[in-house]
Amino acid sequence: MVQILFRAGVVSDMVSTIVSGFAGGGSSSSFRKRYLRRVNSVTHLPLQSQPSITFSDADFSVNDPKQDDPVIVTASIANWRVHKILIDQDSSADVLYWSTFLKLNIPKTAVQSYTELLLGFAGQRVHATGFVDLLTTFEAGQAYKTLVVRYILIYADTSYNVLIGRHTLNQLGAIVSTPHMAMKFSAPNGTIITVKATDLKETRQCYVKSLKVTRTR
Repeated sequence: MVQILFRAGVVSDMVSTIVSGFAGGGSSSSFRKRYLRRVNSVTHLPLQSQPSITFSDADFSVNDPKQDDPVIVTASIANWRVHKILIDQDSSADVLYWSTFLKLNIPKTAVQSYTELLLGFAGQRVHATGFVDLLTTFEAGQAYKTLVVRYILIYADTSYNVLIGRHTLNQLGAIVSTPHMAMKFSAPNGTIITVKATDLKETRQCYVKSLKVTRTR
């Protein structure tokens, strides 16, 4: 896999947590009705077998018991090494911001139509410009796991390049620990991969920038 390094500039934060998108049943009313029927029905499915995942003192990335920073990681998206990826367990959508999409040099013909509004927990509504399916690799050293992520594209001023929500975290089988500033998931061979948060200074710069914008609005 070819990995090209880049760092996008930090600008103001507008939208982070999303409560709509494909994890909510899709972009049409028929998809959403089908999703609601599934939510309201009781289905007994066989339990999936997954290896046990635990965190220990050895997993701490920061020697600060009072830190409350978000988990921000680096991953490979469409053969580009992308920094400032926010792991957001509250979001039901995976978001690729338009400014980041342009830096990936992906043909705009790869973008598919998505006309639904995204709703943030703060009540703001955001128009999506479409969606795109991209190979995304989460890795630590030589260990990695790759999957196709369906990113919703939106215009927004943001401190982050990408937002990874519950759908992809579930696909990974990831367990996130904010005290340890890390997430763990199993590789195809059953070994446990630990992806730790990237540079703490960069993480806090993004977070502080978001707080400043929130106070000024």
